[in-house]
Amino acid sequence: MAQEKDFRSPNIILIMADDLGYETLGINGSDDYQTPNLDKLAKEGMNFTQTYSMPLCTPSRVQIMTGKYNFRNYIGFGLLKPEEPTFAHYLKQSGYNTFVAGKWQLYGNAGQHELAGGQIGTLPESAGFDEYFLWQVQALGSRYKDPMISSNSGTEIYEGKFGPDLFTEQINLFMEKNRDEPFFIYYPMAITHDPFVPTPANSGFAAFDSKSKVNDPRYFGEMVSYMDRLIGSIVTKTEELGIRENTLILFVGDNGTDRKVTTSQLGKSIKGDKGNTTTAGTHVPFIANWKGKIQPGSTNENLIDFTDFLPTLLETANHQNLEIIQTDGLSFFSQLVGDNSKKRDWIYCYYAPNWGQFENSTYVQDTEWKLYGDGRIYSLLEDPLEENALQIADLSKEVKLKISHFDTVLRGYGSANP
Repeated sequence: MAQEKDFRSPNIILIMADDLGYETLGINGSDDYQTPNLDKLAKEGMNFTQTYSMPLCTPSRVQIMTGKYNFRNYIGFGLLKPEEPTFAHYLKQSGYNTFVAGKWQLYGNAGQHELAGGQIGTLPESAGFDEYFLWQVQALGSRYKDPMISSNSGTEIYEGKFGPDLFTEQINLFMEKNRDEPFFIYYPMAITHDPFVPTPANSGFAAFDSKSKVNDPRYFGEMVSYMDRLIGSIVTKTEELGIRENTLILFVGDNGTDRKVTTSQLGKSIKGDKGNTTTAGTHVPFIANWKGKIQPGSTNENLIDFTDFLPTLLETANHQNLEIIQTDGLSFFSQLVGDNSKKRDWIYCYYAPNWGQFENSTYVQDTEWKLYGDGRIYSLLEDPLEENALQIADLSKEVKLKISHFDTVLRGYGSANP
């Protein structure tokens, strides 16, 4: 597999599912849900096993779009700092046509503005997107049946339609229009976030009242399957347009699974822990597929966090000023083409969600150990639920050295205390 970059600008499609933990995909051992399209995407590309998000949706969105830890630019739940450059801005500089569809959640509403001290967030045009087709821009409404969707031409309620279907259709249309020029598509999906409701694959969809208060976790598996079907539609479209081999497709979850959902993974019960900083709240699926560039059947066990996506996208696009762009991330582009010489030893997290009852915290972790800013230490292999904090005196010399290094990292971000 060649490791040199192809200096033609590849298309980039970044898909981010909503509230989907690592345990939910078939490729990752889920016993409960069928995800054949994503499994195939992983088997024909690279499946990452150690990718970690923020524990909650807006913190993850801000981090992945800007490549920075939240202490630098997170101003409140449901908001993106207006002057903050995003991956879309940078990719436009590299000649890309940019499109976003799905869930926005970055402009805020009156209540969120008050919570954030009067701050106003960012609209999609100001975030670097040429075109958009989004739920939750300046109004809520439904994201699923009878969705309220905003686009360049205004806001509309689509009676009888299913929001995720419409988002995917618009992505496919955008690809048709831009097949001869490099494009960047960002698809922060509305699905599989609650309310858990019937999809169009359900015989009861036509009669379902979108104004009802239905939120039943028994529909979660159906929603996972429907999400997988939509992703299959996008992949098929790249094949039909003849652009598959010049398109990097990335799929990731934005945080752990909803706490109302329990999943069997390889015979073990995993309760979703969205919003909390445990493994079940932050360990997410991540698949990269680039036909002809990524070795099929690859498994990547290196640490990835959400700051890493921006520099990776810009390196993929051959951005001319990559070295002067401020980011906390480490590009994993070289890993995609088989070179693991540049990889993370740890992940840092600054978490101050300013929403719900979730606790503020900072921590550093790798795949085995975790140190919080308040001194708590956990063995992630033996105690993934973080129920029994360990004392430094009880650790081996090797682990003490690692924890000492983690402490140095935390002190390096010492002024960043939530």
